[in-house]
Amino acid sequence: MIEGRVYSEMDNEALPYCYVYLDNQKYATQTDEQGYFRIGPLPYGDYTLSFQYLGYELKTEQVQLSQPKIMLSIRMTNKAQQLDPVNVEAEKDGLGALQRMRAIEGVFICEGKKNEVIQLSAIHANKAVNPGRQIYSRIPGLNIWESDGSGIQLGIGGRGLSPNRTSNFNTRQNGYDISADALGYPESYYTPPAEALKEIQLIRGAASLQFGTQFGGLLNFMIKDGPEDKELEAIARHTVGSFNLHSSFLSLGWNKKGWKGYSYFQRKTGEEWRPNSRFRLYSGGIHSTKEISKKAVWIVEYTKQYYLAKQPGGLTDREFIEDPYRSNRARNWFEVDWNLAATSLQYDLSSLSTLKTQFFGLLAHRHALGILGNISRPDNPNEQRDLISGKFKNWGNETRFLHRYMVRDKIWALLLGARYYQGYNLSSQGDADTTAAANFVYVDEENSRYEFPSRNMALFGENIFRINNRFSITPGARLEYIHTRAEGRYPEEITDLAGNVVFDTTFFETRQNERSFLIGGIGLKYKWHPEMDVYANFSQNYRSINFTDMQIQNSNFRIDPELKDETGFNVDAGLRGSISRKLNYDISGFVLSYDNRIGEIDRVDENTLIPYRYRTNVARAIIKGIETIVEFDWWRTFIADSSHFSLSTFINGSYIDGRYVDSDKPAIEGKKVESVPPLNVKAGLNFSYKNFSISYQYSYVSEHFSDATNAGKDIHGNMIYIPNAIVGVIPAYHIMDVGMKLTIKRFQLEAGINNIGNKVYFTRRATGYPGPGIIPSPIRNYYVTLQLKI
Repeated sequence: MIEGRVYSEMDNEALPYCYVYLDNQKYATQTDEQGYFRIGPLPYGDYTLSFQYLGYELKTEQVQLSQPKIMLSIRMTNKAQQLDPVNVEAEKDGLGALQRMRAIEGVFICEGKKNEVIQLSAIHANKAVNPGRQIYSRIPGLNIWESDGSGIQLGIGGRGLSPNRTSNFNTRQNGYDISADALGYPESYYTPPAEALKEIQLIRGAASLQFGTQFGGLLNFMIKDGPEDKELEAIARHTVGSFNLHSSFLSLGWNKKGWKGYSYFQRKTGEEWRPNSRFRLYSGGIHSTKEISKKAVWIVEYTKQYYLAKQPGGLTDREFIEDPYRSNRARNWFEVDWNLAATSLQYDLSSLSTLKTQFFGLLAHRHALGILGNISRPDNPNEQRDLISGKFKNWGNETRFLHRYMVRDKIWALLLGARYYQGYNLSSQGDADTTAAANFVYVDEENSRYEFPSRNMALFGENIFRINNRFSITPGARLEYIHTRAEGRYPEEITDLAGNVVFDTTFFETRQNERSFLIGGIGLKYKWHPEMDVYANFSQNYRSINFTDMQIQNSNFRIDPELKDETGFNVDAGLRGSISRKLNYDISGFVLSYDNRIGEIDRVDENTLIPYRYRTNVARAIIKGIETIVEFDWWRTFIADSSHFSLSTFINGSYIDGRYVDSDKPAIEGKKVESVPPLNVKAGLNFSYKNFSISYQYSYVSEHFSDATNAGKDIHGNMIYIPNAIVGVIPAYHIMDVGMKLTIKRFQLEAGINNIGNKVYFTRRATGYPGPGIIPSPIRNYYVTLQLKI
């Protein structure tokens, strides 16, 4: 008899069910659960014994059987084989262009939060000009300013918050800040090209604990990160369209020897549909990832965007009705130079713990040049223009530690983070020359000059407690320290009714504000069904005043010197899910309480009797509403799930009511909050067959007001036109768009028509640039894009 036991050479563990056989295969057996085996009885002689076990090298043993029983101890060697790397990533929940973030997204905790993810590849739109109406068509409750036909600047606001340069969102790119100054001037003059984006992530007000205290939440642009299945990929796109639009976009992606990355360059020129308008833009970026080891990843990226735009100015209400194509300003220009850099290191301490630290910085400037006076007065070509300049130099670090741990067979997760941010903003204003050229130079020394250094430190944390397989609780808190300082000078001149100067001096001032505070929140999620979640969230918010707005000389616009910071909270609850990738829905309600809300009211100058907008803490605002998105694939549900055909529809609707309460200003109490369309609907139809797809979209936005006093209507509801047009009603409008895409091997053709009905409408009344006054939105326009992928 030959007996023995089989072990693993690596850990000395016994190997059960190992296949044992003699060379002639006449005798064979398996080891038992403890690794023991027995073969026999056998005649005396020489034998070759083989051992075979999955994952181990074949083992042979020469045995001389010269006695009744031989005992063997066999040690087997692990078989090592180099495999190609495989990336395993869970699918996001959703359908088509709209998906949702996972409970843990990288080093972000999203459990129980209202969030959306826009997949740019599924959007039919002229991506060369970043059309907000179409890109964000599936995000309910957004008010989108359509005053920039070139798509250079994005203006979106949600839940009654101003869309002005998206300043009420914490705006990021790949997780780091991209606005001018996250504290003192959170306006975004830079918008990443849609052609370079993989997806756009939104988390509503509940994002205040992890990403910053803003009321709007997080808006995070995710740049493409290179190909998955090839070493190199090059894409060339060229777009032509109405109003002499020409856009060239080139990108190169790579994935080789541990390096993975993506780079792009865009050149875009064109005009808008009104006279005295044209633009030129150059944008480029590089994003590169290096796998240092199996546990460590290093990322470095740089982005630059420069653009110069001539702006046609605003119109009065009467001018807009009579001739919306006209322009009253021929000498207005806007220039931006934006430079962003970031580097990060992510290290997996274990399979359950991840540490990521990210450094980021901004070096930028913007110049606004032109006539800021009342738009109802003609531009005097002999009058000097106003020049407003801003220079921004910021840097910061955000470090996050994410740890998953087991409690009663449930995975819980802890996120701890720290942030340091240091900003510097130099703002100046003065007189420029009388020409119509883009000369961003003061004639003499600037009239006002302010420095705005700021510093911010924060500690934050959230924890997912999974009580059972269905219910989770995610509480969190954020400790914030903010220090802002303003130091500079500004002039003040007072004239009598005849225009004679009776007072003229320059004031020098230094102000600073230091505050610390703690905010908290909690999120709940209940898995009602494997394809249905019920969620609820409460989070506090805080928004500091922007010192950089406080000394702009503009006859249409004045600011309360006693402005206070804004505080409040967001509450939302809803039902969401995705059924077999055929139905995607999210139905929710929310309440936003906004204390000391900063708004604008209409006032009249006592000396000149000219109306102007006055920015102050107007009241407490209560904004509440319902937000709904439903997307359904009819073809795959009722005809064939596996077909190459798809016929889907979506409807995105919101009903929102915002009111001012607890105000000591009678003109404000009970009035509707500005920038809140009560009804906002977008609906679409999408059809696709193999490599061809076409879509139709309908958008409707109801009438709403542009200031807190609800100026623009009398007590009977009749329209009243304010002479300078900086306040008044935003009339209701409805727009239709169509787009298509066809892919043939390496080529792709995209085309579409926006504003099919050629509606004349506007979404914005500007107090300063690019106005002042009504800024008409684009009329009917077309685009054609040809793409080559190599």
